[in-house]
Amino acid sequence: MKLSQLSTREKYALAAGISFIFIYILIEFIISPYLDKQEQVKRELKAKSETLAQMQQLKSEFQLLKEKSKLAEKYFEARPKGFTLFSFLDTLAGKADIKDNIAYMKPSKSKPKDSPYNVSLVELKLQGINLKQLTPYLHMVETSKNMVFIRRVSITKTGKEGFIDAIIQVETFES
Repeated sequence: MKLSQLSTREKYALAAGISFIFIYILIEFIISPYLDKQEQVKRELKAKSETLAQMQQLKSEFQLLKEKSKLAEKYFEARPKGFTLFSFLDTLAGKADIKDNIAYMKPSKSKPKDSPYNVSLVELKLQGINLKQLTPYLHMVETSKNMVFIRRVSITKTGKEGFIDAIIQVETFES
C-alpha cells in the first residue's frame, strides 16, 4: 500500500506512530544513557571528594604526629646522660619532701614489639601523705621535660584523718 492511498486520518495516525517511535528511540538510546552517565560521574566525583577530604585529614594528623615525634625525640635527646626513671623519681620525692613516705619502689623494664626503645616502669607506694604533699609531686613528674608519664594512680584513705596512701605507676622510654 502506498502512502498516497492513505486517508488524512490514517496519515495523521501513521505520523503520530512514527513520532512516538522516534521520541522513544531518542529517549531510550540517547537522553537516558547521557543522564545515567551524568549521575554516575556525579557519584564518582562525590566519592573522590570524600576520599580527598579523608586524605587531607590524614595528612594533617600525620603532620601533627610527626611534629610530636620530633618534639619527643628532642626531649629524649636532651635528657641527662645516665638518666634512670628510678633515680629521677627518687630525686623528685626528695624535692617534694615525701621521701620518708615511700613504702616501696618497684622498677621494671619491657621491650614493646616494633619499637626501638625499652619501656621503663616504676611502681611506687606512698603511705601516710596528704593531697597537699601528693599534688606537687605528681605535678613535677608530669611537667618534667624528661618524657616521663604517669600511667596509673590509685589513692586510698588511711585511718588518719586527711591522710591517704597512693600507688603510682610511672613510665618512660629508654634506648
